[in-house]
Amino acid sequence: MQIEKNTVATIDYTLTDPNGQVIDTSKGRKPLAYLHGASNIIPGLESALEGKGAGESLAVTVPAEQGYGARDPNLVQPVPRSNFQGVPEIKPGMQFQAQTPDGARVVTVVNVDDQNVTVDANHPLAGMDLKFDVNVVDVRPATPEEVTHGHAHGPDGHDGHAH
Repeated sequence: MQIEKNTVATIDYTLTDPNGQVIDTSKGRKPLAYLHGASNIIPGLESALEGKGAGESLAVTVPAEQGYGARDPNLVQPVPRSNFQGVPEIKPGMQFQAQTPDGARVVTVVNVDDQNVTVDANHPLAGMDLKFDVNVVDVRPATPEEVTHGHAHGPDGHDGHAH
């Protein structure tokens, strides 16, 4: 069976940045199972996996535009330090969940001064070309429940959660 819309693909992968540094990997963990065609993974990787079958391997570089998008300088903004009441020490690199007009979003602190905390709401991998080394472990038809829910439920189609 080949990976196509409404199939569940199970993959082993290693993700590296343009310098070859490992960002994420499934090594030492269970392979990743996802519902193909449901935007469960970044578009560039999903496109590259289309038509592949169990046992196939591929190396693909996903340009930023087909990954987490370009960095948006408008998403880097100073926020009054008073918005962080109850946080005794704020340092660059810390992450917080912020409520935005588009819903909850994780922001990363990039600078701190007496008045403001400058946060970056870009995804940490935005603006970066990403290299994936992938092995397709399995491909199976999605269950009707998985298609309805929009995600894979595990190797047998069930993961015990209730919606």
